[in-house]
Amino acid sequence: MKTELINAIKSEYQNPTCELKFGSPFQLLVAVILSAQCTDKRVNEVTKELFKIAPIPIDYVKMPIQELEKRIFSCGFYHNKAKAIKEAAADIVERFGGNVPCTMEELKSLKGVGTKTASVVLAVAFHQPALAVDTHVFRVSNRLGVASAKTADEMHKKLLATVPKNFWIDYHFSIVLHGRYVCKSQKPACDKCAFTSYCQYYKKEK
Repeated sequence: MKTELINAIKSEYQNPTCELKFGSPFQLLVAVILSAQCTDKRVNEVTKELFKIAPIPIDYVKMPIQELEKRIFSCGFYHNKAKAIKEAAADIVERFGGNVPCTMEELKSLKGVGTKTASVVLAVAFHQPALAVDTHVFRVSNRLGVASAKTADEMHKKLLATVPKNFWIDYHFSIVLHGRYVCKSQKPACDKCAFTSYCQYYKKEK
């Protein structure tokens, strides 16, 4: 059943892509940090101006945190996000010569960078197999029954074991798109869903 569902997802979402806009691995890292509990549309609006004045890590090291907070304010949680961005930028400058590292272990060693952020950067910027679990992936994977988990970390481990490695990247973006536009948190549009015949949530609630 899960194999059939995964094949259905592949068929429904062909060549899904990241909706964040960026010009370098570091800019993607910043955008992903900002995207936590914020829409990609809003992040793109903020980074369009932010990246004009601060395109590289050293710019964030030098920028006063109050200025950074002001520029990213509309993304929400701006205190924590500004701190994470500045700490990651400082680590990249001091430990990696200003270049974003390209392994999971090194990315996760950066201050302010967790598994989800590292996975997105690894997959999108460096085209390496990785599967990020954000709120959409966690919710929709549970609802569909691809995997059942109570935490993001548990979901991450189960999806890595369930989803074929060559589909990790596309699975993430397919499910993000499905969660964003169809399987919404409060009001899932089940009438528009291509996966109701597999969906555990639909069978239970509908």
